Amino acid sequence: MKTTKEQKTTRPSINSILPRRGKLLWFWLLTAGWLSLISSWPLLAVNMKSENYRIQWGNINLGSGQPSSTNYNLGLTLGQIAPGLYTGTGFKVRAGFQYIHSIIPFSFQISKLAIDLGTLTPQTPATDNQTLTVSAGGAGGYQVLAFEAHPLRSEAGVDISDTTCDNGSCDETTAGVWTQTTTYGFGFNISGDDIPSDFVDNTYFRQFADQEAGESAQIIMSNSGVVKQAQATVTFKANISATQAAGNYRTNIVYLAVPSY
Repeated sequence: MKTTKEQKTTRPSINSILPRRGKLLWFWLLTAGWLSLISSWPLLAVNMKSENYRIQWGNINLGSGQPSSTNYNLGLTLGQIAPGLYTGTGFKVRAGFQYIHSIIPFSFQISKLAIDLGTLTPQTPATDNQTLTVSAGGAGGYQVLAFEAHPLRSEAGVDISDTTCDNGSCDETTAGVWTQTTTYGFGFNISGDDIPSDFVDNTYFRQFADQEAGESAQIIMSNSGVVKQAQATVTFKANISATQAAGNYRTNIVYLAVPSY
């Protein structure tokens, strides 16, 4: 009686079929197919917007907030990409939301909005003042600019001209001494923090830039760094001659407070 050995049949593998070069080609085809599949998937990002707003620099973080206690306030952001301070020759980069968030928010305050010079008497200067207060936590500081809508003007259309100071040297860009009671017009002095250097003391005055005449608003306060509660006092002054027509005179003074980041 013969005994026959049962032969085991095995399926040849791809490695045994393809030569070495064929193996590399097969692997490359599989890789290319996988990359093609990946590239066909949609890429999603945070894009927060509506008809009324758009939030730039949107980011999904591990955590954020403003924890606090009786002794401290803390702002934090976790999981943000590449935050921190980076420096090199000629540059400095402050990256991350914590550099955008300032512990000193920008604010601009005017102590009072109505300036009243009262009843003007010839050759008797009348003054009134207000205080400007600025806080700016941005790395670029701030500027406050000012201009007038037009010179002081009565309802009949008569003007009190802007002052040119005692020696005729002051205008909207340069201050000059104005102390003589025979020098007429309307102008202002400013004293305190972050003011232009030409306001040497309280005898130096300028004209306000006249918007009606096409003059550009002028800087009356500025600082290139961080400030908290910077204050300056603006003193308004008017002096008239005996020939000035009677009437109620008025104008609008506009301040532009601009932060820099």
